[in-house]
Amino acid sequence: MSCPRREREIAEHTIIGPYGILSENSKGRLKPEPECEIRTCFQRDIDRITHSKAFRRLKHKTQVFLQPEGDHYRTRLTHTLEVSRLARTVARALNLNEDLAEAAALGHDLGHTPFGHAGERALNRIYPGGFKHYEQSLRVVDILERDGRGLNLCYETRMGILHHTHGQPDDTPEATAVRLCDRIAYINHDLDDSIRAGIIQADKVPEIIRRNCGERNSERINSLLTDLIRNSGEGQLRMSPEMQATFDFFHSYMYSDVYTNPLAKGEESKVDGILARLYEYYVKHPEKLPEDFAGVIEGEGVERAACDYISGMTDGYAMEKYGELFIPFAWTVK
Repeated sequence: MSCPRREREIAEHTIIGPYGILSENSKGRLKPEPECEIRTCFQRDIDRITHSKAFRRLKHKTQVFLQPEGDHYRTRLTHTLEVSRLARTVARALNLNEDLAEAAALGHDLGHTPFGHAGERALNRIYPGGFKHYEQSLRVVDILERDGRGLNLCYETRMGILHHTHGQPDDTPEATAVRLCDRIAYINHDLDDSIRAGIIQADKVPEIIRRNCGERNSERINSLLTDLIRNSGEGQLRMSPEMQATFDFFHSYMYSDVYTNPLAKGEESKVDGILARLYEYYVKHPEKLPEDFAGVIEGEGVERAACDYISGMTDGYAMEKYGELFIPFAWTVK
């Protein structure tokens, strides 16, 4: 009987260039496991992430807009899928390992809070140890998933998840592709959502962005990815100087005109109160935390467990628990 995994590993020697990571050369998992006969190690990571509870919850977590009215605004899940597709495109064009890029992309935001970055900032202020979503994403796959057993992912996938925001000098090219595609994805789809919401008028988008990237979302993404692919080589991912300057301006523009825009962020002041009250409650009442967190309470304390539980909540569940705990329900006398 043939071994599809081994056949794929052999094929990778042909389709993956000298700077990509071969599956057979992975540094391995935290806990050694027998290899799958069918899937490479990075394919298994993809499957473990997509079947995780944390991944399913992403569909109900805010990307930028809290409680938007409409079906077509991005969520944390659709953002993750967009990053995954862009990362695979870049990896294939540059002869890198597509499966590794996809695995890191699918896992990069598993630790994101409810209410987007507003929730992240709130938990960072509330939790004494501080909170960063990229560190929490690694914690989710290493510790919290599968009732405290974690997903036991490969080293390269784990580091791609951990470093997706800031990067490290020793990142794999696949991890760098995920980091860049994450930024390319979110500034473009957040601009698209902002135009849809009426926060920004399409003809008011700065001329440098429209001239160098395009007028539509698809044009902008294609321009950025094409430039990145054309100017990358020898294991280094880079844009042309002109496009890099445009990209940096685009990124700054989104922070100044969207991410801090009062129309888009008007409800975020309420997030601190919701998460702070929930955190205070669960720290005082650890018995109300799900049984899944018993090991965290015992090993790392109730504060850590409360932070883990709250960060994993969806927007709707956080509001539901807040209402259940702190808002009186109507009652009638029979």
